[in-house]
Amino acid sequence: MTFLKRIFKFIFKTLLWLFVFSIVMVIVFKWVPVPVTPLMVIRNLEQPDDSKKTWQHDWVSIEDISKNLQLAVICSEDQLFLTHNGFDVKAIEKAYNDNKKGKHLKGASSISQQTAKNVFLWPQRSWLRKGLEAYFTFMIELVWSKERIMEVYLNSIEMGAGIYGAEAAAQYWFKKPAAILTPHEAAAIAAILPRPLRYKANPPTAYIQGRKSWIVRQMGYFGPLIYPTRENNKD
Repeated sequence: MTFLKRIFKFIFKTLLWLFVFSIVMVIVFKWVPVPVTPLMVIRNLEQPDDSKKTWQHDWVSIEDISKNLQLAVICSEDQLFLTHNGFDVKAIEKAYNDNKKGKHLKGASSISQQTAKNVFLWPQRSWLRKGLEAYFTFMIELVWSKERIMEVYLNSIEMGAGIYGAEAAAQYWFKKPAAILTPHEAAAIAAILPRPLRYKANPPTAYIQGRKSWIVRQMGYFGPLIYPTRENNKD
């Protein structure tokens, strides 16, 4: 019994410290730029030793990222981002029902969920990762503002082979800062996000051109981008 008690005590302490560490990291990243993500490290390790390249990742503040790109990713990835609590329940239900019917499974992850996964977790799918993703999504929605979630998302997401974040993507695809991306350029970058290693933002294929045109139309329907405040969230 003494041995078992020690084992349980060790497990309990380990889980407690991991829980505390997760809270500390969420609080720290509320203000501090995220220097590296697990996906960046994994992608780098996947490269052959003789062809390793340094990833491109230049953190910029949300003020230095065009509102066009912010709006484009909302219209492309998660149109309820500004109003939901981290989870698009209707999208999750639709994905679940489509999966039961044997249809092609589409992602139902919100921008908040993608941010939680990119910053704190690994990319491979598993029930453990999805559970941790839900936990971290709840935490960042609780601690961060929507604008901060968008800032971290646009600075961390993969936007091409070895290209991470809005500034690196803008420079790579259009040779300009992220702050001055046009609606069509922003839509082109947003259009490749489902498969950034397969698609090109510039020059676009016919498929990406079609997605880009759809995103630009959605941006026109969406209206001005106004982030909710904590006070608005309480109403």
